[in-house]
Amino acid sequence: MNIAGVEKCSFVDYPGRLAAVFFVPGCNWNCFYCHNQTLLRNEGLRPRVSREEAFNLLNARRGLLDGVVVTGGEPTLQSGLREFIAAVRDLDYLVKLDTNGSRPQVLGALLAEGLLDYVAMDLKAPMPKYEAVCGAPVDHRHINESIDLIMSSDVEYEFRTTVVPQLTHADVVAIARRIQGARRYVLQQYRNPALYSPDEKNHDPRLDAPPHESAWPAHVLAEIDRHVVECETRGFQRSLEATSAA
Repeated sequence: MNIAGVEKCSFVDYPGRLAAVFFVPGCNWNCFYCHNQTLLRNEGLRPRVSREEAFNLLNARRGLLDGVVVTGGEPTLQSGLREFIAAVRDLDYLVKLDTNGSRPQVLGALLAEGLLDYVAMDLKAPMPKYEAVCGAPVDHRHINESIDLIMSSDVEYEFRTTVVPQLTHADVVAIARRIQGARRYVLQQYRNPALYSPDEKNHDPRLDAPPHESAWPAHVLAEIDRHVVECETRGFQRSLEATSAA
């Protein structure tokens, strides 16, 4: 498995756990707001972090870290993903996988073998808008299959949506309706990646749209709350009105 980078200690990538984060290169989509564009364009076979370096780190931090996050890019495109995760679990680490849900056959095999402890799946948009957000053809059957696999599994999980300006409140409610009964749905505030790494040559004008207000209408959050067990907001405010309405 190619490893493009590593964050040796993260407090935020695995909920409630202290984890190392391994980033893999390559993705089958091209979301215009992606903060990891350098990973998408760097699919070389030579890893930046060798397997030996990765496991030297994990061996040295046994007892200090709780888990390992495999993210990207899109990890399920990586050959050797299963073997990497199995070796990580042999060191008694918990494993969290971040995925776009486009390869349910890989996800399903990992879940069936009991190799995952947590799955975070990005839900980019309601189905009619998926291709526009992802910048690539999307097999909706695969997305729906991945949703169903996750929700029927015994592992901890979350679905999450980065609420780009092009998504409406109604779009987000439609996503919540699709995952009716999900244990956790996370709404993430959009951050313009051009503010952090300007690329004038490849600048996408969609990035210039203003983000949603941090405080959402109470009735919108209340509607989302009716469809999922827990709705967590990252970068948005939950007003007292929204809490009482839920």
